[in-house]
Amino acid sequence: MTAKMDHTTPSKITKNVENTPTTIIVPALNCSMGNLSRRCLANSYSTKTFVRDKNISSTLLASCPDYFRWIHEDLWPWRRTGITREMVMRANRTANFRLVILDGKAYAQTYSKGFQSRDTFTLWGILQLLRRYPGKVPDLDLMFDCDDLPVIRKENFKGVKHSAPPTLFGYCKDDSTLNIVFPDWSFWGWPEINIKPWEALSKDLKAGNKRSSWTEREPNAYWKGNPYVAATRIDLLDCNVSDKLDWGARIYAQDWQKEEKEGFKQSDLASQCTHRDLMPLQHYWPIKDDDKCRSIKHAVDWGNSHREEAQAIGKTASSFVLNELKMDYVYDYMFHLLSEYSKLLKYKPTVPDKAVELCSEAMACRAQGLEKKFMTDTLVKGPSFSSPCTMPPPYGPASFHSVIEKKRNGIKQAEKWENESWQNQNKQV
Repeated sequence: MTAKMDHTTPSKITKNVENTPTTIIVPALNCSMGNLSRRCLANSYSTKTFVRDKNISSTLLASCPDYFRWIHEDLWPWRRTGITREMVMRANRTANFRLVILDGKAYAQTYSKGFQSRDTFTLWGILQLLRRYPGKVPDLDLMFDCDDLPVIRKENFKGVKHSAPPTLFGYCKDDSTLNIVFPDWSFWGWPEINIKPWEALSKDLKAGNKRSSWTEREPNAYWKGNPYVAATRIDLLDCNVSDKLDWGARIYAQDWQKEEKEGFKQSDLASQCTHRDLMPLQHYWPIKDDDKCRSIKHAVDWGNSHREEAQAIGKTASSFVLNELKMDYVYDYMFHLLSEYSKLLKYKPTVPDKAVELCSEAMACRAQGLEKKFMTDTLVKGPSFSSPCTMPPPYGPASFHSVIEKKRNGIKQAEKWENESWQNQNKQV
């Protein structure tokens, strides 16, 4: 599974912009120099190894998807105070690594190893961002937590007497926490469980969607994964079909160790879209946390009796995933998040004493197996021909309230239909 990466000659990409050819010299990933391949050399990609015709006018900038507005919301707690070095350092209690970007180069200080390859592929993704937009990512200094659970509690920083919260990046947050959300590591692949990088996986999912029509799919709710990482997932096991009850749910507990031994034959995501996954009034169908099984049963019954509406929800969700979460937007989200974060820094970042410089060669040339293959597959081949998409403005009070109300109203409507359905069934009994 190891990919060969010993090219010595840079390739060239030529693109016609407004009928004028542009040539970009792309530095290949060179792993042919033994131990030197595992070091970041002075002529690294981030500085001087590409050429672009400066006379070519840039293409029209596209607007970013609306969800980019949440970048402003995530950084809202520091809008007045700015971000000091002390705020950053306070986040090292749970951080797996500290990242500094200085003059287009990345440096990382590891505090503790992230679970599996989470930290590895997060840092790999950041390196690819620097290759995609060389010289455009500003200097910054941040802490990153690779665990799932957000830890910066909002309630601990309420009121004028409290100091501003520490700044901690991670993959998750909710309404009660202040972690800064960053794209998931698995966009670049998850080798431990054979999840392909998103560029390839999204194509597989699209093809899998075409293998069977909506009406041919099983009329059940479907979930597959590890139920033992959260209490809400353990509850879900109670909703599985049994000899006595059928809630319309098919729950499959995933044994990843067994899957690894058997070659992940039952873990192909693109082959699992054979069920009617009811996922909301627009993109998914909300399920009650405190009454999961009955709520799932109602959702399945509603979908089977409102097939066109259910199919429309599924199509909207698929369209969002495939069109608004493209890797182009993943990189642009990273770029804008880091850029807006950098604007808030009130000090000049410096390289920590225990930090090491990162570059694609240093990471990919020492990697093996699927990890190396996924890095090869996701290596950014050269600078983007276009600039990042244009950031939408922050939510105003009215527009933000409208978004929250729309979400609440959708949940209330689903609950209303569910309650009415059970009341009618009770009357018939």
